[in-house]
Amino acid sequence: MIRTIIFANGKMESLPLLIPQIPSSDRIIAADGGARHCKSLSITPNIIIGDLDSLDPLDKASYQAAGVEIIQHPRHKDETDLELALQLAYDRRYSPVFIVAAMGARWDMTISNIMLLAQEKYSDMNIRLLDGTQELTILRGEATLEIDHRQGDTLSLLPINGDAAGITTLGLEYPLENEILYFGSPRGVSNVIVNPHAQILIKNGILLVCLLKK
Repeated sequence: MIRTIIFANGKMESLPLLIPQIPSSDRIIAADGGARHCKSLSITPNIIIGDLDSLDPLDKASYQAAGVEIIQHPRHKDETDLELALQLAYDRRYSPVFIVAAMGARWDMTISNIMLLAQEKYSDMNIRLLDGTQELTILRGEATLEIDHRQGDTLSLLPINGDAAGITTLGLEYPLENEILYFGSPRGVSNVIVNPHAQILIKNGILLVCLLKK
């Protein structure tokens, strides 16, 4: 399986623990300033995309000489650089996709990066956002999410875009059975995985699934 890893331009003190290594078979996309993370890890990206206002001209020349595909967009655009990178993965049918360095000091950018995952067009893609020991993904009805070998990890279910209904969970400390999680309510926060094989089922709505490694 070829993984696609997108480096955004947010904070990243180290590579997320959930990606302990990046083999040469992985496809690397740098969303503009995300190239600085690649550089710090001595990784040459396959693709750099964005308006490139955060990419050093000398680095750009070096990457071009190395055969890196560089896709430059106008500075005045409607999309963020991360959105352009995710759109590229969608257009080229890259999946699964792991997004790293998407969190930062700016709450507006952090929230928008998380909300990107909920766009309807990405519903058939396996997209995960990783930050340190945290993993975020989207589950929308009707669907089932299988979670294996994560006993002791914290799991939170946050409805977005309205209420989420028909939620059943298996293998969690606080189970749900065909229940509703209401938009804006923190009821789904801080559950715990207690079995080697856990499941989340949803019939209607969209859930942001947040996993925190113990």
